[in-house]
Amino acid sequence: MRQLLFVITLITVIYACEDTKPSIKDDASRTAIDSAAVEQHLATLSSDEFEGRKPFSAGETKTVNYLVNAFKEMGLQPGNGDSYIQEVPMVEIVGQPAETLELKGKSGQKTLQLGEDFVTYTEKTEELVSIEASELVFCGYGIVAPEYGWNDYEGIDMKGKTAVVMVNDPGFENEQDSTIFKGNTMTYYGRWTYKYEEAARQGAAACLIIHETRAAGYPWFVVSSSWSGGMLNLESNAPKCNLQGWITLTTAADIFKLAETGQKGFFEQAKSADFKPIPLGIEISTSVKNELKRDVSQNVIAMLPAKEKSEEYIIYSTHWDHLGAGQVVAGDSIYNGALDNASGTASVLGIAQAFADLAEAPSRNVVFLAVTAEEQGLLGSAYYAEYPIFPPQQTIANLNIDGVNFYGATNDLSVVGYGQSDMDDIATEEAKKQGRYVTPDAQPEKGFFFRSDQFSFAKIGIPVLYTDSGIDHKTKGKDYARLQLDQYTAERYHRPADHYVPGEWDLSGMMEDAQLFFNIGLRLANSDEYPAWKDNSEFKSKRQPLKD
Repeated sequence: MRQLLFVITLITVIYACEDTKPSIKDDASRTAIDSAAVEQHLATLSSDEFEGRKPFSAGETKTVNYLVNAFKEMGLQPGNGDSYIQEVPMVEIVGQPAETLELKGKSGQKTLQLGEDFVTYTEKTEELVSIEASELVFCGYGIVAPEYGWNDYEGIDMKGKTAVVMVNDPGFENEQDSTIFKGNTMTYYGRWTYKYEEAARQGAAACLIIHETRAAGYPWFVVSSSWSGGMLNLESNAPKCNLQGWITLTTAADIFKLAETGQKGFFEQAKSADFKPIPLGIEISTSVKNELKRDVSQNVIAMLPAKEKSEEYIIYSTHWDHLGAGQVVAGDSIYNGALDNASGTASVLGIAQAFADLAEAPSRNVVFLAVTAEEQGLLGSAYYAEYPIFPPQQTIANLNIDGVNFYGATNDLSVVGYGQSDMDDIATEEAKKQGRYVTPDAQPEKGFFFRSDQFSFAKIGIPVLYTDSGIDHKTKGKDYARLQLDQYTAERYHRPADHYVPGEWDLSGMMEDAQLFFNIGLRLANSDEYPAWKDNSEFKSKRQPLKD
């Protein structure tokens, strides 16, 4: 009986492949993605053989070789000159912060305890990094946003000083008024990464973010446990503060009490666009000792050359890395990362094959980029953004896939960061052709738009598309879909349990979304469309006109 079922299944698969493959050449609106090939990529990349695909490991070598060979077999050209590789130099920094931090003001002093009251770290690649007698300045939200008429650093020279700033952005605290930033939808100005970047641009010696659980979206434990131990960073020319860190809400209150300003209601003042930075009359001194280890990881990049517009590019992106081997859980120590993100990588490989199989190349170049070290802070895509192979103003759009729908086809598609650019409108139109509708992400205050690799492209002005799994399952409804997502987050996310077992996933949703991404990319590659940012997007000013 089992042999009979196998034969029937085999015949069905062969018939399906023979039925759909010609349609890639004959009618691109029909199914172009080879589901069997995508599943094979998924199973292989998430297998124990690839050791969890951690950068700087044997798993990286196997993964990069697999991707390069796959692109070669498709007949795609190298994307970086004559190479399929973009080297990404990184440094691992194992920091040892001072155990205490002294606050000294005219009215007294206070000793803060590492982990309990504050955390500090550095991205400076020096063995000892310190600040000495640095004056604390309360800088509100630490935001400079001309499009919102907002400048928390107005009128102050921050050289040598330490900025103390609030987490999130003014819209969060004024969530009933959507005219203040984007109301309850977090902008990039609310992300902790932005606050450190802006403080560095202002010349600050250090930046300390005031933690508050509701605004941050996670408790102090996440901060104190995450900002410690070895951390990978780029060897980058971008400006950096000497020290970065967090302080508790209680510590912030103690600082304000110690301050010689004669002012109260610091947080309330910060909610107004009229806010001006407040020197606190308090000095701090502290340091971090570093152990440094340098190495080079790799982005993998391939390209289908354009038929006509050889200076214009569509870029698909995905991250190939995961966490490698780690703590043993239920007898398993390999963090396979099947969903995160062998699934996205497999989808992009399937899309690349569909493009390679077209009867003729599209008008614009189509690029396929698999980046490293997303799990370490979007490092591979950030490096590409700092050293782009293709000019950002000639890059039409970025379509990023990070995690897929593993529980079956849905009536909807969730667009993360909905309302940012014309890419959302294009996705809505193409989803409608599939009989689907688009919804914004359900938790915009969490800032998920800034947590995957498309964000690196957005920062340099390239409109992006990043989607999440739909939650309106075509036959089992919304409750079923939500349950699948909740169980994955609770039981498998960043755990050894995130592995692929054939038959356990319903890949129809994954293939439906991959087909949608192919359709959108093909539409852009064969048109004159040049997607733009919406007027209320913080990335609008970064977009440059397309060269003739």
